[in-house]
Amino acid sequence: MRYQWYLLPVEEGRCDLVIRLFDGGPDVSTEFSAEFLSGKKLRMVKVILGSALAISIPFSILAEAKGKYSMTYLSYGSYQTQLEYVALSKNSFSVISPSYFNITSDGTLQVEKISPGYVEAMHEKNIKIVPFLSNHWDKQGGNLALDRVESLADEVAKAVITNNLDGVNVDIENVSHTYRDKYTTLVRLLRHKLPKEKEVSVAVAANPHGWTLGWHGSYDYRELGKFADHLLIMAYDEHYNGGEAGPVASISFVEQSIQYALKYVPKEKIVLGVPFFGRIWSDDGTVKGVGMTNRQIASALDKTGGNFEIDAVSKSVKATLKITDAHSITVNGAKLKPGHYTIWYDNSDTLKYKLSLVDKYGLKGAGSWSVGQETQDVWDYYSLWLNGKYFSDTFSHYAKDDVVAVAGQGWMEGMGEHLFLPEDGFTRAQAATVLCRFLNLSGDVISSQFPDIKNHWAEREISLVLQHGLMEGYPDGSFQPNRAVTREEMAVILQRILQYEYGASKDKAPFSDVEQDRWSYDEITALAGSGILNGYQDGTFRPDQFLSRGEMAHLLGKMMN
Repeated sequence: MRYQWYLLPVEEGRCDLVIRLFDGGPDVSTEFSAEFLSGKKLRMVKVILGSALAISIPFSILAEAKGKYSMTYLSYGSYQTQLEYVALSKNSFSVISPSYFNITSDGTLQVEKISPGYVEAMHEKNIKIVPFLSNHWDKQGGNLALDRVESLADEVAKAVITNNLDGVNVDIENVSHTYRDKYTTLVRLLRHKLPKEKEVSVAVAANPHGWTLGWHGSYDYRELGKFADHLLIMAYDEHYNGGEAGPVASISFVEQSIQYALKYVPKEKIVLGVPFFGRIWSDDGTVKGVGMTNRQIASALDKTGGNFEIDAVSKSVKATLKITDAHSITVNGAKLKPGHYTIWYDNSDTLKYKLSLVDKYGLKGAGSWSVGQETQDVWDYYSLWLNGKYFSDTFSHYAKDDVVAVAGQGWMEGMGEHLFLPEDGFTRAQAATVLCRFLNLSGDVISSQFPDIKNHWAEREISLVLQHGLMEGYPDGSFQPNRAVTREEMAVILQRILQYEYGASKDKAPFSDVEQDRWSYDEITALAGSGILNGYQDGTFRPDQFLSRGEMAHLLGKMMN
C-alpha cells in the first residue's frame, strides 16, 4: 500500500499523526516507527483513505495497558518448556529471570549456554530477560565470588551485553553480614558497567524482625536501594526445610517484611516476591519442611483425598493427608512413606491477599518463585490483583483479559470494592462516561433538553457525548441515563466513532434477526464485517438485548487491538 504520513501540530508539544493511504507500497509501520520514538507526544492517529477521513482515534488506545512490574524466576526446564510456561501465564509477566549465571563452589562464574532464538522469542513477546546470578545457597562459593567482586562484575556485565540480555538480578544468599559492603559494591559496579536501560535488581531476604547479623545482615537495604533498580523481597520461607511446621508466608510475615523495607527504600523500588511452592512435614518427624511445588501439592491432595482449609490468622493454606501403601507420592526424588502429613502453602485464594499488598503499599510490583510450579488457576486473577483490580467475579468470565486491559487504562471501573459485575446491564450513563474516558472528551456542561439528566452523576459526560453526536435521546424527550444500552444501540454508537465501511452485501443480512430495513442494520453490518461485533452460535444478533458490562469490556478490548 502506498501512503503518505505527517505530524500535524495541534498545541505546544503535542501533535496528531496523519496517515493517508493509497495503493501499493511498503508497510507503513516500519517507516514511521522512528518518529514514534523521537519523543513527540501524539494526541491522535488519523487515517485518511484518499481524501476521506476513515478513522480518528486517540493515540492512547494504541498503546498497551501499562500495569505494575511483574516478573518471575525460571529455575528449571528446557527452553521449549519455559516458553510453554510463559504462554500458559496469559502474558502476566514483563520480565523473566532464568538461571543463566551460576556461581560455583570455588567462586567462579559459570554462564549457561544461552539460545539467541529463545532471547528473540521472548523479546517478540515484549518480555525482558533478566537472568539471576546465584550461588544456590553455597556459602563458600558466595564468599569466594564476592572476594573477587571487580572481576565478577566485569564477567556478568559482559555476558549480559554479549547475549543481548536485559540486565541481571543478583541473588547471592547465605553469605554473612561480614560481606555486607562487598555485596553492595557488586551491585554498584554492575550498575556502573551496564547501560542504564539494563535492569540491575537484587533479591533480598525478608527481614520482618530487622536482623543485622547472619545472612540477613548481608543485605544493606539502604545502600543497595541507591544503586539497584529495585529490591525483590523474598517474602517466603518463614518456615523452612528442617524447621518446625508452619506457613511458608503468613500475611503478617509478608506485611512486616514490606514495612521494614519501606524504612530504607522508596516504595517505587520494592518488588514483592510470592511463592508458588509449599512445604510438607510428617507427623513422625522424619520429613521436616521439604519443598513441594503447588502442582505437586494439588496432585497429592487429589490422589489421597486430603483436606485443606485456609488458616484465618495466617491467611495461608493448611492441608492434611494420609499416605498409604497404595499411594505413590514423590518429593525431591524420594518416595514418601505411609503416614500422616501436613502441608503449608498458598493457593489461588491466599495468594490474592499477598498480591493485594502491592496495591496497598504502592509497591513497584511483584515477582514469583517460580513459574512452572503454580496451578493454572493462578492466571485467572494474577494481573487483576497485582494491579489493584480485585474483581473476584471475573476469574472465570470469558472477558476477564479485556476487563484487566480496560480497567488498566482507566476506561471502566469496578462496582464496589472487589466486584466488576460483568453480567449486569451497561447503562447509558455508564456508556457516556466510558466514551468520554476512551476518547478523552473535554468541555463544559451545556444545558440540555433532557430533564432527566439534570444533576445526574454523569451529567457532564452525557452532555459531552450529546455535543459530539455520539448518543441521542428518545422521542419522548428523555435520555433515560439509568436504562441499559441495547446491543444495537452500542453498535450505532461505535460506528459513529469508527466509521467502518459497510462490510456485507445488501442482498444478504449478516444475522437472521437483523433485517435490512432495521434502523441499525448498516451499523451492525459494518461492525460485524470488521470483526468488532459478533453474533451468537444460532446465527442471531439479538439487537434488542441489553448489553452487559462484560460485553462492553470485550468490545473495548477488540478496539484496542
